[in-house]
Amino acid sequence: MGVQERRQRERDARRKAVLDATRTLVRQHGYNGTTTKQIAAHCELSEATLFWYFQSKEEIFSSLLFEAIEFMESRIAALAGAGEPRPPAQLVRELWSMFSELRSQYPEYFHVFTSLANPDATTGVSPEVKAELARRSGDNFRRVAELMDKADERLARVAVDVLWAAFVGLGVLHDSRVNLGAPAHPSDHELGEALDLLLDGLGSAKSVADSGAAR
Repeated sequence: MGVQERRQRERDARRKAVLDATRTLVRQHGYNGTTTKQIAAHCELSEATLFWYFQSKEEIFSSLLFEAIEFMESRIAALAGAGEPRPPAQLVRELWSMFSELRSQYPEYFHVFTSLANPDATTGVSPEVKAELARRSGDNFRRVAELMDKADERLARVAVDVLWAAFVGLGVLHDSRVNLGAPAHPSDHELGEALDLLLDGLGSAKSVADSGAAR
């Protein structure tokens, strides 16, 4: 192995260690509560050395965002390749389960997704990286829309937006109450009830659209 190859491997290993540390810290403290000083200490690095591998906190979190997008992409591909087309309600439930898996097994991904709503979340991210994040996440939403309804792409995309927004909103509500020391809700059972309500609403919206198209 040449010197350059060895150095690149060492650099890749160090970057991976930084991302692993960031995942752990985000699980514990969330996006806003995680600092580059904490990440560096967790990796037993100086903060100056950390910035040799990543230029900013935003670059680190952009890397996690790409990981989260890739996770969603793989799960969507699995749904698409699951065999015969399913009824819309069943597909929506499978998507809801996918979101639940993301939140329960990879809460750091959920945190970085929701962090995008912060005004300063992408301040240090280059326009090229932001454009690539937007493109790849948009591709995922379009793939889900195609699964939901090939006949009406616009309506399907709106339905996917509603589904994801409802899930994220309920997750933020749960975490907010926990952080305030209040009883945590919605529970898993209540999330199931919320999905039932959402399915009724989405079904009604589809019926209205169909009836309007028939007139």
